[in-house]
Amino acid sequence: MGLKMAICVKQVPNNQDKGMDFQTGNLDRKTLGVTTNPYDLVAVETGLQIKDRLPDSHVDVFSMGPKRAEKTIKECYALGADDGYLISDKAFSGSDVLATAYTIAKSIEIADDYDLIICGKQTTDGDTGQVGASISVRLDVPYIGNVCEIVEINEAYIIVRQDLGTKIQTIKCQLPCLIAVEKDIYISRLASLKLKIQAKKKEINHFSLSSHYDHKSIGIKGSPTKVSKVYSKKLMAKNNVLSVPLVEVKNIIYNGLGINNDE
Repeated sequence: MGLKMAICVKQVPNNQDKGMDFQTGNLDRKTLGVTTNPYDLVAVETGLQIKDRLPDSHVDVFSMGPKRAEKTIKECYALGADDGYLISDKAFSGSDVLATAYTIAKSIEIADDYDLIICGKQTTDGDTGQVGASISVRLDVPYIGNVCEIVEINEAYIIVRQDLGTKIQTIKCQLPCLIAVEKDIYISRLASLKLKIQAKKKEINHFSLSSHYDHKSIGIKGSPTKVSKVYSKKLMAKNNVLSVPLVEVKNIIYNGLGINNDE
């Protein structure tokens, strides 16, 4: 038997500086170019690497966003993901970490019983790095962040190495659990032409407000975080930059020995 894995992915803006709504404090995503969050592509690769180890495994991707986020799911299909779920409704807009985690966790619960949930370390728009841990609380499963290596995994448990900054810690955890992976854990593979063709025809599952969500826990209503003020920082006046002429060094010292570089 293999594992059932849920991978959380997100479509993020290419340039946040040009799409900020200073009145609401939210990003105006309609005016921005978008791309798949690079940290999440690494999470997808982690799931696919595990599937390579355990061939009967199943990799599903979950993305919360507008209809155009289907492109991100199609991209994951082209990499090798099995099924995709788009969580999309205007009522979900304006969600902070708490509301986002609730909505994604609830969607995962509705879809299936998963052995392993994988998130990227963070997203390039919100940049909080808190959603993965918050989802694990909602799902009532153990959480391991900053995962830099999958040492061993089977149907019962996973052994990982966790980067704590000053040391690397090895952890063994029973499944199910949620892990958030570092960006360097794997290099994301390139999509194959065969999978790209299949991805175009592959269906995407859709979740909307009617899919058994608590209306008080989603969107702006379910978001206790309130942005009091957003402003654009004014650049200071330009400073003068001094240009220093190049000075040629004739003698270089190696290991305490004087060596003339003309020799």
